[in-house]
Amino acid sequence: MSNYEALGLIETFGIVYVLEAADAMCKAADVELVGFENVASGYISVLVRGDVGACRTAVSTGVKAVEDMGSQVYSSVVIARPHADIEKIIARYSIENLLG
Repeated sequence: MSNYEALGLIETFGIVYVLEAADAMCKAADVELVGFENVASGYISVLVRGDVGACRTAVSTGVKAVEDMGSQVYSSVVIARPHADIEKIIARYSIENLLG
């Protein structure tokens, strides 16, 4: 986590909306797409990381992108300076681990 100051997450319903959110997030700010998780019953979370300002911009842009498509964001959060142990959870959802 030392290279990143923050995490940004959005959870919404459906792969189409989460892809739109992820695309908007990555285009809006200097963030790295970490991964995603199909939470339950179609809810999917997407995770980015970068500096605090970039994550805030990315999350707000991602939320707007989902809402502009006529859907709702279930939850969103920016975690500034996450504890180093959070990396244990993040690693489980990284794209590299998901793709095998």
